[in-house]
Amino acid sequence: MFVLDTHGQPLDPCHPARARRLLASGRAVVHRHTPFVIRLRGRAVADSTIQGVEVGIDPGSKHTGIAVFTERDGIRTGTYSIQLDHRGGRIRDRLRARAALRRGRRSRNLRYRSPRFSNRTRPKGRLAPSLRHRVDTTMSWVGRLTRWAPVRAVHVERVAFDTHAMSAGTPLEGVEYQRGTLAGYEVREYLLAKWGRTCAYCGKQDAPLNIDHIHPRSRGGSDRIDNLTLACVPCNQAKNAIPILEFLKAKPALLAKILGRTKAPLRDAAAVNATRWALWRALSATTLPVTTSSGGRTKWNRTRTGAPKSHTLDALHVGAMEAVTGWPSRVLVVKATGRGTYCRTRTDKYGFPRLRLPRIKTVRGFQTGDLVRANVPAGKKAGVHTGRVAVRSTGTFNITTRHGTVQGIGHRHVHLLQRADGYGYTLRSEAWPRAAFPPPPEGVGIHAGEI
Repeated sequence: MFVLDTHGQPLDPCHPARARRLLASGRAVVHRHTPFVIRLRGRAVADSTIQGVEVGIDPGSKHTGIAVFTERDGIRTGTYSIQLDHRGGRIRDRLRARAALRRGRRSRNLRYRSPRFSNRTRPKGRLAPSLRHRVDTTMSWVGRLTRWAPVRAVHVERVAFDTHAMSAGTPLEGVEYQRGTLAGYEVREYLLAKWGRTCAYCGKQDAPLNIDHIHPRSRGGSDRIDNLTLACVPCNQAKNAIPILEFLKAKPALLAKILGRTKAPLRDAAAVNATRWALWRALSATTLPVTTSSGGRTKWNRTRTGAPKSHTLDALHVGAMEAVTGWPSRVLVVKATGRGTYCRTRTDKYGFPRLRLPRIKTVRGFQTGDLVRANVPAGKKAGVHTGRVAVRSTGTFNITTRHGTVQGIGHRHVHLLQRADGYGYTLRSEAWPRAAFPPPPEGVGIHAGEI
């Protein structure tokens, strides 16, 4: 749990059990509901010894992993994990729809509006809105963590996929580019993400997977990324140098699926490469020391510790480290939902208006998206309902909980927990195999925290 002093300055995070004892004894109050932050009473930073924490970031196209951990002599212990779900795809789709509407207006017989071309210049280094969103939301959460915890350093994965090396299959900086302990990890990591960590031929999971050439090299196949797939050891040996058309002659559906999947574009890899430098520059502009590492180094660290694959665990293994002694058992999934829309008209599937929304967004002191708790004493909806609220002008609200949506809750039973901040929050479990960890050094304990 994040802890603040009486003046709102960050202290070292504490265990949830200790936070509960502080709240029960009246020595602390709730500062924020999600993520949970407490504020101590009558205790300042000057009265405390602060060790500090570090933050690891694993940027991705759709999800970004953020891990808060403590490090001592290269031994890391995770204290908090966040999976940030971006909405770049929704932004892209809405911009395309807006562009289509504008193109349609140009060809219609509407009133004349003089063309405007002087305001169409773009600054150097501009990112598309869907890409800029990934950088802004990540920086927003780094800023929040620095307000809730004494962050000493930030580790970010700056190189995830090398699209040039994947497409061309040739080295960029000589033979040293391919050699060393991390050789082959960039392409392998991309193939694992593209093919879902399963065998392309039999669908087997949780088994050793080899990189297989769809069109064998002995028959003129290349090392391009669209000619590579994943295969388990039996399938790889059975296929050998047989062309895929002959190998899957009896399975035409599977053959069509594999051939169609090989032509998938490198859209996600391109999005990561387009934003990695912007994210690094934004982090470097802060007062925190920033260190960078490659995706191959992260994969190598994770294989040494035996940790499973996830965005938050990748963030925990970014950069130079020796071992990991534990990580949180649950992950806070933060989904970017936005703060609403300017459009005040709902349309049907044909584009005709069917509903007009009020101009005022606040109803009875609540806004759509606020985190609330409703305590209904009697009736069919009796009970305690906690979740995000959708306000109505009539004063009866809908509350979306993790179990579903409860409709028609009177505003008198609703109590505000936290104002809408453009994000939705859920929890998920994180795998934690104790046997995977190496023996910790003397004085370092192994534990799993909770949020």
